[in-house]
Amino acid sequence: MKRVIKHVTVLGSGIMGSGIACHFANIGVPVLLLDIVPRELNELEKKNKLTLEDKTVRNRIVYSNLQKAIKSSPSPIYHSSFVNRIAVGNFDDDLEKIKNSDWIIEVVVERLDIKKSVFEKVEKYRKEGTLVSSNTSGIPIHLMTEGRSEDFKKHFAGTHFFNPVRYLPLLEIIPTKDTSKEVVDFYMHYGDLFLGKTTVLCKDTPAFIANRVGVYSIMNLFHNVKELGLSIEEIDKLTGPVIGRPKSATFRTSDVVGLDTLVHVANGLKNSCPNDEKNNEFLIPDFVSKLMENNWLGSKTNQGFYKKIKNEDGTSEIHSLDLNTFEYNPIKKVSFATLENTKSIENLSKRYEVLINGKDKAGEFYRKIFGSLFAYVSHRIPEISDELYRIDDALKAGFGWEHGPFQIWDYIGVEKGVELAEKENSPVAEWIKEMVSVGNNSFYKVNLKGKREYYDVASQSYKLIPNQDNFIVLDAIREQKTVWSNSDVSVLDLGDGILNLEFHSKMNSIGNNVIIGINKAIDLAEKEYLGLVISNQGKNFSVGANLMMIFTLAVEQEYDDLYIAIKQFQDTLMRIRYSSIPVIACPHAMTFGGGCEVTLHADKVVATPETYIGLVEFGVGVIPGGGGTKELTKRVAQSFVKGDVEINRLREAYLTIAMAKVSTSAYEAYDTGIFEKGKDIVVVNRNRQIAEAKKQALLLAEAGYSKPISEKFKVLGKNAMGMFYVGSDQMVAGNYISEHDRLIANKLAHVMTGGNLSEPTMVSEQYLLDLERETFVSLCGERKTLERIQYMLTKGKALRN
Repeated sequence: MKRVIKHVTVLGSGIMGSGIACHFANIGVPVLLLDIVPRELNELEKKNKLTLEDKTVRNRIVYSNLQKAIKSSPSPIYHSSFVNRIAVGNFDDDLEKIKNSDWIIEVVVERLDIKKSVFEKVEKYRKEGTLVSSNTSGIPIHLMTEGRSEDFKKHFAGTHFFNPVRYLPLLEIIPTKDTSKEVVDFYMHYGDLFLGKTTVLCKDTPAFIANRVGVYSIMNLFHNVKELGLSIEEIDKLTGPVIGRPKSATFRTSDVVGLDTLVHVANGLKNSCPNDEKNNEFLIPDFVSKLMENNWLGSKTNQGFYKKIKNEDGTSEIHSLDLNTFEYNPIKKVSFATLENTKSIENLSKRYEVLINGKDKAGEFYRKIFGSLFAYVSHRIPEISDELYRIDDALKAGFGWEHGPFQIWDYIGVEKGVELAEKENSPVAEWIKEMVSVGNNSFYKVNLKGKREYYDVASQSYKLIPNQDNFIVLDAIREQKTVWSNSDVSVLDLGDGILNLEFHSKMNSIGNNVIIGINKAIDLAEKEYLGLVISNQGKNFSVGANLMMIFTLAVEQEYDDLYIAIKQFQDTLMRIRYSSIPVIACPHAMTFGGGCEVTLHADKVVATPETYIGLVEFGVGVIPGGGGTKELTKRVAQSFVKGDVEINRLREAYLTIAMAKVSTSAYEAYDTGIFEKGKDIVVVNRNRQIAEAKKQALLLAEAGYSKPISEKFKVLGKNAMGMFYVGSDQMVAGNYISEHDRLIANKLAHVMTGGNLSEPTMVSEQYLLDLERETFVSLCGERKTLERIQYMLTKGKALRN
């Protein structure tokens, strides 16, 4: 049966319900969002003489919840216009409309009796074959279908999204014994392909997979924090990015999620898992109980493990809680010798070994938490999952871990992990010992075809991780498929005649080695291959040009060298544009400055929704110098049609650069002109990005790709330049910008209008590139520009530390 989702109903409009509704709207699916009818009027409704029968009153709860979600930061919606895909209503008046839906998702309060009551009403109106699911985070799925029809049970499962729905990619699929295989397969496939989720098949066990292991990890840490004599800020330093976890780490995350939520899940696990060998770890520690008694629940009550303190001078600062005195104190700088030893280790997988061998408290801490974690996950197979890779997938996608527990264990070494666990009096499961005894010393390996395999406990053999044909994991193929590399880039063979150029410089910044790598990749592709993909799977695509290199050349007044460096960068990006093979760029996350310019010059863009892209050079006192200014000017000129007020069209591009606009999603990049409709595409699941880019490169090659021809385009000349000058003068007069900002703005206008041209003129790309380059170098000679660059370098170093 071919199943197509044309319409979805979401029952319940709280944080999760509204988030789920917004995410379906994000992917183009119309949504009906329903909630309860208010029981009484609020003061405003009374003032306006409304009654409980008025539609605005009856839909007040659902409407206000949706508006609150849309206005929240970060936003749950990719583009403001997508909200129009969501209709609202209430359970009393609109439940019969679910007959038009292909999927009904329940997201009401976490009470079994209420959920069962809702499903009883749903069954009256749903058409046969309609999918029904629950977003419960802990109620046993099989209990919800008691009394329901055979068709209902066949199409029912748990679909557990994680909050915030847009940003956390985990979707746990929890079938019952009655759920049909076709329905399970559909949920898994649809969640991956259309919703962009990491879909993880779970057993119907308490808290499923991610929360079972993730909450254990937090509670284990809570029980150890006082014993190790570590402060809250020390724990958060030790459990953040240094081990591949989110910056919010442990205690900040608890504050954001809400301590009451964490306690609720922990209590549920304590009561529901009496046979769990670590059941006592789910007991609530005294300091957490005291926080609950004080109602210090975190962000929702304005204090928890952290609290924002206002000073007498009006400034504010964050203080942390002392767990012994229960007083808030200024946050102290955290320093451990073990962490200092890892600063030069960019590769996270190489960092774990250093961390567990530390001789200070940090080393002791890592040995304890990793040993306990390894033992715990070993005993969860086959209880919560038959396949170990699902546990890793769930923790990475649901808790933001860069590596799952079995991956970390591999990096540390299986036998070393067993030793750590035993030292914590937490022996590992027998299957681990059996695995090691027959010479299997890793949970994962890469086969000769570059495909990842996992150790299957039941068969005691390695099996392919499914669905890899849709994903290309660079880590898995790098060792076998690298064609050429230097310290900052690698060129990999993706197969079928397509190369991949991967940046791996610091923050994927663009310096001389990257420029060399781009040219080498194009050389190789033009000689022996069909196309080139520029992609990486780092945290960010590229934060832009290497500012330190620019700063050094400018400070030392090596302007000729700077001029040559910018010329090389421009020439390289023009080579991307005018090579004889198709080039596909794959931006994701931060794609700033030079990274954006690389994207602008590709034949096609395959972006992820979470692409934050923009020409941000204005913020450091220069204009885009790698062809970004030229390219936006050219795109505007090529869009001119008869009757256009051309200066207005140019002004939009000018403001995109002058305001250093950065899109908050890939869809917003179409508004700024950085992505082009009809050419550039968005792939919802980042895991599929490179495979899709490879496919697009092959399509262009097989369609008979030919080298583009550079054509002249229209610039508007001095009259338009004068209008921009007047605008910047007015901004200075109104104290909106500084004199230095005016200088940059006027130089930008000078380039975008074609320089000293008395009238509108057709010019070549090279003409504008020359103007762009000269302007960039001249601005680097300004003291204020150097001060801005130095500030950005200092800020970047502080953030990395």
